[in-house]
Order: sequence, then structure tokens, then C-alpha cells
Amino acid sequence: MSKLIYVLLDGVGDRPNPKLNYLTPLEAAYTPNLDKLTRDGMTGIVHPVGKGISPESDIAVFCMLGYDLSSNYFGRGVVETVGVGMNFKDGNLALRANFATLGDKGIVMDRRAGRNLSKKEAEDLADSIKRVKLSHNATFEFVPTIAHRAVLKIETEDKKLSAEISNTDPAYDRIGGMGIAKETSGGIYLQKAEPLKDTEEARLSADLVNEFTEKVMFILKTHKVNTKRERNGMKPANVLLLRDAGDTLPNITKIPDRFKVKFASILDMPVEKGVAKITGMRHYKAGNITDYHIKAKKTTELLQTHDGVYIHIKGPDEPGHDGDAERKTKIVEQIDSDFFHQLIKEVDMEDTIFLISADHSTPCTIKGHSADPVPVLISGHKVEHDNVCRFTEKEATKGGLGVMLGKNVLSKALSFR
Repeated sequence: MSKLIYVLLDGVGDRPNPKLNYLTPLEAAYTPNLDKLTRDGMTGIVHPVGKGISPESDIAVFCMLGYDLSSNYFGRGVVETVGVGMNFKDGNLALRANFATLGDKGIVMDRRAGRNLSKKEAEDLADSIKRVKLSHNATFEFVPTIAHRAVLKIETEDKKLSAEISNTDPAYDRIGGMGIAKETSGGIYLQKAEPLKDTEEARLSADLVNEFTEKVMFILKTHKVNTKRERNGMKPANVLLLRDAGDTLPNITKIPDRFKVKFASILDMPVEKGVAKITGMRHYKAGNITDYHIKAKKTTELLQTHDGVYIHIKGPDEPGHDGDAERKTKIVEQIDSDFFHQLIKEVDMEDTIFLISADHSTPCTIKGHSADPVPVLISGHKVEHDNVCRFTEKEATKGGLGVMLGKNVLSKALSFR
């Protein structure tokens, strides 16, 4: 049977941008290799989680891997604790954290503290945070991961905690366990965690999160890392934004059992590693985030011992959040030349199916995730062609795959094997 290469381009979907003569980055980019795959395949558009939903990457990836978790999701916090190898058990509380910059009157000046927090700075801040003492016999584990990102776990000796609390991060709502991006304009303010259910567990969890936030702010305000950053004209990491609480370990059918295929994965971020562990994919690192040629080489190696390889490419998402359409366009071009070009040269094109899509759109004009659908391409020797020639948002609407939901994408691609 044919091998499957499944590529999710993080946040690649976009909207027409005035800086690109009202093209999207996918439309503006020179992508001869993606175009070749498109000419040899079938396209469509996908709502990764559901129509009208602006998803975070975690729930979107689960859906794009064939899981319908939109009504019963265990939360990104748990996924990230699994990804970093924390010892988590039911009744603990897990949250995703961002080091951020807080200004006067509680306004969040930068949700990522300038997006330039070094590993050493994050570790120094985390060491000081570990001195915090919580009430209610609660203890916590705090792990910085990459740049401004971190994971928090809270537990108590004798009581279970509840994920039914709101986020302190003002950019995301929590609905049904999912993190949903808000389209915000103007100032955004640090929020207090509120119980979403009238239970003792939810009230205690909200109280502990607010207590932790306040005590951490007191430490970070005068921390030597932040005084040095401000002295050097950089934004201080003087607050933690918390979101996407979870309190239960997931128990879902693994990909090898569900689809009868053995998948490897190539990933960079802790949340992606958590998804891989939960879904039963062994994960591998291949260079740094932008080492696309190394990821291509590793993909061809893994195809020798696996039925398929899933590759999550982070590159396009960051410039989307930064509103940098020109940089996003260049990253798409780099992925095309360094990743897809090498794969096309090295794999057996007559015995390989390509599945290419995105986990969500991150339009540069709004600097965040949106509910816009994303293009999808299934390409290979056994796939009927639909006369679409470019992998773009607009062209994909003309494709033979039509409009799809994320949960159906992988099974559709596997049907061509």
C-alpha cells in the first residue's frame, strides 16, 4: 500500500492583505513544488474543528487527526503536561501559561513579552516562581518550555480540582473545554479566573489560580531579569497569563488501533508532543523549527519503517500573530523550496500520498487565529485530478474535495492508499 505524508502548515491560512496587493501569503508566495503537487491532486477547504470556530492548535490538530473532541475536550493544559512529561493524575489542574508584559491599570501590553524571552531568562524567572507558597495545602509544578511558553500544574493533598474555570489570558475564551481565540480590538486586560460551575472544586481552582497569579506578579515585578530587560529597552516578563485548564487524563483510541496504520511524527512544540503521545504516534525532532531540509530528510527516513509520517510545521503561524505578511510569504516560499522540493525528489511519487493542510488560519490583519476555513490537498498517483493548479485559499474552493470537516480529512486521504 502507498505511504502517507501528512503535513500541517501551522496557521498558514490567511486573508487578502493590502501589503501584498490584497493577496494572501499563499497567493503571493512562489511555490512551484506545492503547485506541482496541487496539479497532481484534489483540493478542497476544511473547517478544522467546526464552522465558525476559531480554534487553538491543540484541539484543531486532534480534529485533523480524525478525532471529534469538540463536545468533550480535556483541555490544552493537560496536553502540554503530557508533552513535557509531567506526572499528572485526575483531579490535578493543568494550564498553559504565557510570560507576558503587563502595563498600567491591568492592561496587557504584549501577550508574549516581546517574543524574545531567552531560555536562560525563562529558567531564572521560573526558579524564583518556585518560591511561591499556596494556601489550601496546594502545591504546584511550573515548567518553562520554549521562549515565553510554560506549563503549570496545581494539586492539593485532599481535594480534587476542577477545570471549570475561566482563563486569565484575555485573548482566549474557554468553551466546552476548548480554547477559542477572540478577535480583539483595542486594549486587553488581565482577567481573574472565575468558576464556570457552582461547585466547591471550581471555586477552589479559581481561587488558587488567582492567588498564584498575584504572588507571581509580586515576584516578577522587581526580578533582576526584568529590570535588565527594561534597562535594555525590552519588554518585561512581569505576569503570567493562564488558560485552557484541564483536570482529567485523556483516554482515546490510538491512531494505530483506529486506522490500522503505524504513524511517526516530526514535531517541535510541547503541545504537539502531547498530541503525539495521546494519539499513539512516536515523535521525533528534526533540527530546529526552521530546519525544513532536515525535516524532509527525516521524513524520508521514517517512511522506510512506518506507514505514514505526520509533520507539523510551525513556521507560518508566528508572522501571522505578528501581523507580518511579507515574512509569512517568505516562510511559505522557504518551506516550498527546502521541504517540499526535497521530498518530491526523494520519495517514490507513484507510491506516496501527500495530505497537506493547516490546523487553522492566522490572518496577519487580525494577528490571531480566525474561523476562516483552510485549504486541503490530497495528492498522489491514485488521486483523481481536479484541475486546480495552486494551493491557495481561493483556488481550493474550486476543488473536488468540496467543503470538509477536520475530523474527516485523514480517513479520506487513507482511502486512496
